[in-house]
Amino acid sequence: MSGISPLGAWWARCSPAAGAGGAVMATGIMSEGLYLAGAETVSRVALAAACALWAALAADFAARLALDRRRWAAEARTPGALTAVAATTVLGTRFSALGWQPLAEALLALSVALWPPLLVLVVRHWKPRMPGTVFLACVATQGSAVLGATLAAALTTAWLAHLSLVLFWLGLAMYGLAVPRFEWRQIAQGPGDQWVAGGGLAISALAGARLLAADSARLYLWNDDDRGVLRVVTVALLVLSLAWYAVLLAAEAAWPRPRYDVRRWATVFPMGMTATATLSVAAAVGGAWLKWPGRVLVWVTVAAWLAVAAGAAAGARAALRKAR
Repeated sequence: MSGISPLGAWWARCSPAAGAGGAVMATGIMSEGLYLAGAETVSRVALAAACALWAALAADFAARLALDRRRWAAEARTPGALTAVAATTVLGTRFSALGWQPLAEALLALSVALWPPLLVLVVRHWKPRMPGTVFLACVATQGSAVLGATLAAALTTAWLAHLSLVLFWLGLAMYGLAVPRFEWRQIAQGPGDQWVAGGGLAISALAGARLLAADSARLYLWNDDDRGVLRVVTVALLVLSLAWYAVLLAAEAAWPRPRYDVRRWATVFPMGMTATATLSVAAAVGGAWLKWPGRVLVWVTVAAWLAVAAGAAAGARAALRKAR
């Protein structure tokens, strides 16, 4: 670390591979959840923060690629590298909801370009007994499915919906491959990223809901059998994600871990994703009774985001004091 300032060392620990990409994901999905809950003004404030974080991390990503290729290659092999894909799709989905379709399309193109090489690099370096970030292979894949399905509905584009359906099933396969490599002790010992185990199911449920919502009389994407299967799978994924939420929340109460860690952003993201999936599934399958718990989960996410943001701000202040 010789020659690196304390502030620089702090920023190095906040690289996407170290988990700070989760801050973009957490803030972006919080914005989406607030939008679905009807809090548009707060949602746009959160979106602005997510965009600023994404821009800073994208600049850092590009600078490392240009100036420190060896370190970039090492970080690209870690599961956290896939947050670059997931964060991009989260922002694109929110932009699509605002009607900014060309920008959402550009972000979908970027995420699809990044996804294959990063996924191959990450999966090739999977090991036994991995933390919750192993499920980011599912999250990144399903993120592209969510954005693709959202754009398919907005642009009335059948081929994009069918491509998103392929990504949906591939994302579920990635989740299944990740399960045996997850270290189950992380539920009690993990610093925050153990929540991605539930987040992978939640974003899969969201992808299913967006695929159902993309269908229309103009597109006629799915016949009755296909729609029935997709509906059952989507509801089952939501139930499983809510069960994971309950288990992980109980584990937090049984084994408290109050100390701030950058990987705590990987706690906020699945919480927000579960809230968003609950509201989206409620709209897609006609489960109006799900709207109330979905809104409650949105505001729980906001509280968690504020707590983690306070920890991050305290860490930044400490680094600035050392730098001076």
